[in-house]
Amino acid sequence: MRDTRTRRRSVAAPTMERVTSQPAATPFGAFAGQQGIQHSAQQHGQHATEQGQHFGTYAADHLPPTYPERAAWGTAQPLRAWQQEALEQYFRTEPRDFLAAATPGAGKTTFALRLASELLRRGAVARITVVAPTEHLKQQWADAAHRAGIRLDPDFSNGDGDYPRQYHGVVVTYAQVAARPPVHERITRSAPSLVILDEVHHAGDALSWGDAVLEAFGPAARRLSLTGTPFRSDTAPIPFVEYVRDERGIRLSRTDYAYAYDHALRDGVVRPVLFMAYAGTMQWRTSMGDEMRATLGHGDTKDITNGAWRTALDPGGEWIQQVLRSADVRLTHVRQTVPDAGGLVIATDQAQARQYAALLRGISGEEPTVVLSDDPGGSDRISAFSEGTQRWMVAVRMVSEGVDVPRLAVGVYATSSSTPLFFAQAIGRFVRSRRRGEVATIFLPSVPPLLTLAAELERQRDHALDREQSDDQLLDDDAMDAAERGDSDDREAAPFTWEPLESSATFDRVLFGDAEFGQLVEPATEEELDFIGIPGLLDAEDVSDLLKRRHARQAARIRDRPPSQEAPEPLYRNMREERQLLNSLVAIVAKRRGEAHALVHAESRRVCGGPPVAQASMQQLRDRIRYLRKVVDKR
Repeated sequence: MRDTRTRRRSVAAPTMERVTSQPAATPFGAFAGQQGIQHSAQQHGQHATEQGQHFGTYAADHLPPTYPERAAWGTAQPLRAWQQEALEQYFRTEPRDFLAAATPGAGKTTFALRLASELLRRGAVARITVVAPTEHLKQQWADAAHRAGIRLDPDFSNGDGDYPRQYHGVVVTYAQVAARPPVHERITRSAPSLVILDEVHHAGDALSWGDAVLEAFGPAARRLSLTGTPFRSDTAPIPFVEYVRDERGIRLSRTDYAYAYDHALRDGVVRPVLFMAYAGTMQWRTSMGDEMRATLGHGDTKDITNGAWRTALDPGGEWIQQVLRSADVRLTHVRQTVPDAGGLVIATDQAQARQYAALLRGISGEEPTVVLSDDPGGSDRISAFSEGTQRWMVAVRMVSEGVDVPRLAVGVYATSSSTPLFFAQAIGRFVRSRRRGEVATIFLPSVPPLLTLAAELERQRDHALDREQSDDQLLDDDAMDAAERGDSDDREAAPFTWEPLESSATFDRVLFGDAEFGQLVEPATEEELDFIGIPGLLDAEDVSDLLKRRHARQAARIRDRPPSQEAPEPLYRNMREERQLLNSLVAIVAKRRGEAHALVHAESRRVCGGPPVAQASMQQLRDRIRYLRKVVDKR
């Protein structure tokens, strides 16, 4: 029996009662036995398929714990413990609305279809509508439902008006519902309906989408909302989700059943994730013509961090090329024990995706699969990659959520997207476990927003409708775009375009759970291979022990190495870099205040002391830089 701590509510349950459209039912455990199977077959034989299958408990019992295939080590029960527990909780009260939040890869599809099977068997519902975020997921849901004996039509069009009666229901997208809400409302009202809202947070993507979902599915007899990431980066309300106030008065989403990543990891349901962070030195030219130089991962201002991050992702720079080479080496090591293991590069846009694919072709000697968001053949390519043995796939956002490619084991997070929602969805593509010991490895830039998200992978978030302050301001997807565009006045006066000049990569650290391992070293050295060369099949405890041993070995090797004989940089070069950084910070403060640069320079001299910039010492320049960073951060 699972520890009941896997079941949680975001906040204390409200005093109000939920509306239920059916009387209380018998406990879920009562329908798991052979008697329930026989009853299902007798009552619903008219729904048998040509192969003699039928929907209901028997078919759902034979659905694997996680779709698309059963965990390789097998299970003693047809359902995972959390799925059984969630079903028992649902059937204790049979609420009209139920929100289940389970980490990606845990088996939400199986849970939902088992629930649908039983509601059909009992006659509580007669129709099923599944709403998915993307076209690709429509086919995926229909295939999974077929394995449970439920026939769903993924090709239903709004123009059809209704679907043929040989189906139990349809699979549609949120965009499809928003286009013609009355069509889906009419279907919902035509018979008692169960609506499954997959990744329900998407229903709040636009006001029209939320209104359409409310209109179309308000009359539903039952609504099951599913999410792997039960939060949004904005404060748009999610339809059919209940919000209750916490002790601070902030309205938070109320989850009926939650199965978080940390619980799933302890149960062996998902893979442990290693984050390989890479730093390096970046150089770029701003739109005002200033040449900037910064170290990726240092605690710089948001503007400088974004500039360095963007430079690192430039396909023409050495940083991304070296990270792709290291990731390919890691994939080769994993494939020694997991022969069909694949890798995925998540790019910012289509142009970069194509360029990354060209780089990977030269590195691996194999043509990668490229999936673009507006590509009509994208779904077929994802399916072919999932069933094949190719090494790499490159995608923009199409593989960020819900798409099942269980053999993905190595990822490169080469995108500027940094919201907690997108990050969790992207990492969720790698955590699905097929057999015990599989480890996922994600390569990413060593920048504070991503390192924070990686360290908080096990954090359970709730969707808040009220915010005291923007505590995720560094995690805003629009921050980098805004920094790159600048103000409209700046664009008119800007004599240059933003331009990456040079980048280099160094292996920074490994993040595993709440621990960090490794030191700054050059790529393709023994120190880097200590970490990217660990076996691809290890239990979480073994991963931690091995990382500790290799960290100690690396530290001893570096300590015993003779000191470098490289000549230090000339003083004038270091002074030039410090002056450039100071001038950039002055420009940032001046623009925000609407003041002349000279006034900001004068302020920093007054606070920190010293002569004008041209005569200032290295320490005096650094003192002013430190002061201006604090000024920028306060804003």
